[in-house]
Amino acid sequence: MPYSEINENTTKIIKYELFGKLPDTFLFNDGTRVKTESDWQRRRKELYETIVNLQFGGMPPEPEFLEVEPLCFGGIDIYRIKTGKRCAPVIFDMYMFKACSFRKDAPVIISGDMCFPRMFNKEMIETITKNDINFVMFNRTELAPDVSSYDLEEIKNGRNELGRQVWDSLQDGNCGGQLKKAYPDSSFGAVSAWAWGYSRCVDTLEILGNVDLDMIAFTGHSRGAKTAALAGVVDERAKIVNPNAACCGGNSSYRIYIEAENEIGDVKTSERLDNIFHFFPAWLGQGMRQYIGNEQNLPFDSHDFKAMIAPRILYVSEAAHDIMGNPVGSYQTTIAAKEVYKFLGCEENLYWSFRKGKHDQKVEDIAQLVNLIKHIKDGKALNDNFFKKPFKEPESAYDWCAPIEE
Repeated sequence: MPYSEINENTTKIIKYELFGKLPDTFLFNDGTRVKTESDWQRRRKELYETIVNLQFGGMPPEPEFLEVEPLCFGGIDIYRIKTGKRCAPVIFDMYMFKACSFRKDAPVIISGDMCFPRMFNKEMIETITKNDINFVMFNRTELAPDVSSYDLEEIKNGRNELGRQVWDSLQDGNCGGQLKKAYPDSSFGAVSAWAWGYSRCVDTLEILGNVDLDMIAFTGHSRGAKTAALAGVVDERAKIVNPNAACCGGNSSYRIYIEAENEIGDVKTSERLDNIFHFFPAWLGQGMRQYIGNEQNLPFDSHDFKAMIAPRILYVSEAAHDIMGNPVGSYQTTIAAKEVYKFLGCEENLYWSFRKGKHDQKVEDIAQLVNLIKHIKDGKALNDNFFKKPFKEPESAYDWCAPIEE
């Protein structure tokens, strides 16, 4: 297994830059510091206002209604979800690959990455279902499109009227799609629209009553990992949150930059904020533009984002040679977030792992998530693939620690 090959020499770091220490997660906006668990709940609300509203442009409103229509039963159960506003309903399909036992108390993994069909092959799906876990999928792009400026390069100059309209909309930060049509005056970006879909799937599962609602896991890859992480922050019904290779704006760090060799020896650089807005200007909140080239002055970083999931289970999965995803930045912010888990007395609820290889969500990654679910629900032993660094311990990116509760 590639995990077993991970050691401190797996990833060759050529350049490491730290643009300022990670902000103190426990520091209130007024300069005072968290002292008690109740203080932390107030601090989390502050972080929510900053991170969800600034980084992602806020969230779409809660729906006025939700209706579920069964479309197909069999090896895959398909449901049509109709929700949002009565005057402008949002409609998308939810696919459910059922656990092999068909038990109504089996856990469930939810992913919005049905738009990545190459990843979810038979082997991956069976890795979940044959371990007695349900697998729910939906296509997040039914809620908001996932179109890059690169994709529109040839048509932005007038060859296609629709292409020009989409291009102009993207540059304005309008994520488009069904949700934006329903809530045209809202400022949310595409990641928020996609994360909203996870919650509607949970709403649907609550209606159906055919899974263990106390053992729900959110996962996603890359931009889908940003989405899964945000969904896990805003929807506390998720017991386990597993962003896989979320890159900038998700798992890594705005303040940490690396150059390193990938698995074939090519030197690559980590993703920065300007790269996101160049290629995908509608993903994040538009207020983040002011921090391009000025990331060290952001009032937060990804460790704060991760810490908001505590005391629930956070599992950050990465690939050692995913240099764009910044494995060092991900590690640093995960370790910093651990201070919050320590403070809340749930340090055992934070997990991380590195797989050898490139930017992807592979069967091995899903198998790790399955192992974790079986460990939490059934007491199965964890395998030895967790907590292995693919590089030497870097200089600490923060200089604060969890307070001692009075």
